[in-house]
Amino acid sequence: MCNARPLLSLCLLLSLVLASVSVQPQGPWLTLNGKSPVVIAHGGFSGIFPDSSYAAYKFTSVATSPNTVLWCDVQLTKDGIGICFPDIRLDNGTDINEFSRNKPKTYLVNGKSITGWFPLDYKFKQLSIFSVRQGVFSRTNKFDGNAFSILSVDQMIKEIKPKNLWLNIQHDSFFTKHNLSMTNFVLSLSERAVINYISSPEMAFLNNIKQKINTTVTKLVFRFPAQNEVDPSSNRTYDFFLRNLKLIKTFASGIIVPKSYIWPTNTKSYLLPHTSLVLDAHKEGLEVYASEFMNDVPLSYNYSHDPVAEYLNFFDNGKFSVDGVLSDFPITPSAAIECFAHLGNNATKQAKPLVISKCGASGDYPGCTDKAYAKAINDGVDVLDCPVQLSKDGIPFCLTSINLLSSTNVANSSFSNFKMSVPQIIENGTGIFSFNLTWDDVQKLKPVLLSPYSSFTLYRNPANINEGRFVSLSDFLAIAKNSSSLTGIMISIEHAPYLAEELSLSVTDAVGSALSKAGFDKQTALKVMIQSTHSSVLKEFQGKNNYELVYRIDEQIRSFDDLSLKDIKKFAHSVTVDKSSIYPDNMLFLTGATDVVKKIHSHKLPVYVQTFSNEFVSQAWDFLSDPTVEINSYVMGAKVDGIITEFPKTTARYRSNRCLGLGDNTPPYMSPVEPGSLMELITPPYMPPAESPDPVLVSGDVVEPPLSSV
Repeated sequence: MCNARPLLSLCLLLSLVLASVSVQPQGPWLTLNGKSPVVIAHGGFSGIFPDSSYAAYKFTSVATSPNTVLWCDVQLTKDGIGICFPDIRLDNGTDINEFSRNKPKTYLVNGKSITGWFPLDYKFKQLSIFSVRQGVFSRTNKFDGNAFSILSVDQMIKEIKPKNLWLNIQHDSFFTKHNLSMTNFVLSLSERAVINYISSPEMAFLNNIKQKINTTVTKLVFRFPAQNEVDPSSNRTYDFFLRNLKLIKTFASGIIVPKSYIWPTNTKSYLLPHTSLVLDAHKEGLEVYASEFMNDVPLSYNYSHDPVAEYLNFFDNGKFSVDGVLSDFPITPSAAIECFAHLGNNATKQAKPLVISKCGASGDYPGCTDKAYAKAINDGVDVLDCPVQLSKDGIPFCLTSINLLSSTNVANSSFSNFKMSVPQIIENGTGIFSFNLTWDDVQKLKPVLLSPYSSFTLYRNPANINEGRFVSLSDFLAIAKNSSSLTGIMISIEHAPYLAEELSLSVTDAVGSALSKAGFDKQTALKVMIQSTHSSVLKEFQGKNNYELVYRIDEQIRSFDDLSLKDIKKFAHSVTVDKSSIYPDNMLFLTGATDVVKKIHSHKLPVYVQTFSNEFVSQAWDFLSDPTVEINSYVMGAKVDGIITEFPKTTARYRSNRCLGLGDNTPPYMSPVEPGSLMELITPPYMPPAESPDPVLVSGDVVEPPLSSV
């Protein structure tokens, strides 16, 4: 499969990957056999590469646990050759509609009339002119130019050499009606290859194959679609089978069901109590595999957009464990099983980056509210943050933005006519600003949970949309003092020059006074960090107490000149940069790594990076739609010193995973990504257009005049 075409680059890339190692999963496991659940790669790594393509299967074999099972949906060609392809039609997933001389046909499949191009109308050699493409339109199509061939099952086995193989026979009845025998194909294949699992939604096929195959080698699994659908071989609904698990045991050793059979959700995407299916099936001696796991679809709000949290709920809930999971992103369950399961609440930290909140746990509650702060502390944050705003009467309080329109309901309040234009704050547009209202007025407003990725139909917990109350800076300091787990606080100050010059309000004085009144200028238990994009603000706190001064660089940069870092060193103790200043991207493909962290570290300054979110659209494709992969790459790859996140729980859990600190024995699913490696697999016609390089930060970008006195 590795020839002189673009596939060569894939083969070269994969040859550089570390040898597959894994970490021994920690028990006890509540699976049927007491062993860890198996990971089943649905069409390979189909969340990134075209389903059932060489790239999808090969990437799985090097990026996940060596015991991962490769799933192949078997279809039959006119000459009886089995191919791995996810659908009975070739339309969605190949370029057949562009190059086939044949017109689409209509067939009756399980009682439904379906039109398209079917593999049974082509001999296998005829399919060689067609290429596999990404069939899920929300996923990247940038790898389609590699012209991946449709693989026969034999080719997949020969080229990939899977340690464990799962054949899914979805439409035996359909192929039988057209004089093609799936049974004969499977039996023939079993003579030259080990088949570990065979699944099918048709009872008759499993009953038939059970009599002819060695079931001590091959497990037979009954597959459930929707409960109201009908098994064409028995004319019974799957709801009937669900109520008759004893019957299933007569022809199969396990079942595979959509995950909603186990953890159903209501119409608003919140989890309902789990069903008894896993426990009931285990009582009958049936293994239970759960399907439909994908990182790049909206999850139940209970999981806070964290796919690892979802997997753990299926096998580390203290009551039951599924025996395996079918995933389009097999790296995630591999890590969940071997790195995160059974950690417990007192797991030892294996990595040292600070977990710094972004407006508290602002991914779960409206930012900077008492609820967001309480959850951040409960989730294990180290440093609690407060972006300080000033009210009209000079009261400092915590809020995501100086513009109240972004995180409150002020637009629907009696203050909606306070809109004004302030070009120094908002270059184009209007706002209602914190200094337009008194603190009493601000407290009359409701907080609003932001959903920054709503354009992708990804929303944050709607049940919490207006939860919590606004917090003054003095309240915030009291919350921090009363916590026994925090190591510090970070107070962010912006727009100080405008407030001083135009409104005669000194936010630096207000912050200093609040810290002094709360005793933070005399205590050492909690580190006090003052962060700003203005060097003039940080200079106001120089020589005052033992505060850590953090210089934040919001602009995306690729490097520093030497003088700029020397200037920063004069007024700051650490630096915050954007994620893309470390790993720049083009159309969400990493293009490489900058020297930003290395240069900052060379001046003995810690580096904090912002802002991490759990939603998969916030991450480059290289991070495989998994926030844990992204965090790990910045911590272990870029060596950052702190993560600023809207979801502190995800980062705090990452630090305790048992797959860190293993050196050469680090498993591939806990190794940092190689920036730019995925882009190397994109062929020229699909390559994103070149972008101009990001600027280098120079001294003139850093040096500012002092703040105006108030």
